[in-house]
Amino acid sequence: MIKIEVKEGEKIERALKRYKRKHRNVKIMQQIRENKHYTKKSVERRKEIQKAAYIQSIRDEEAI
Repeated sequence: MIKIEVKEGEKIERALKRYKRKHRNVKIMQQIRENKHYTKKSVERRKEIQKAAYIQSIRDEEAI
């Protein structure tokens, strides 16, 4: 659970902005979406390898 303490003299909009930033950084919604459907370990690993290959190809193009 994320807790945000509103500091004395702080506007509620500022505290809400801090809450949203923490919520995004903790990746709560991403975890909920991932756990919605079961994916096999082999499928997860294949996606990681494809993502790494894609990133590497982009870096190779930048180096040229």
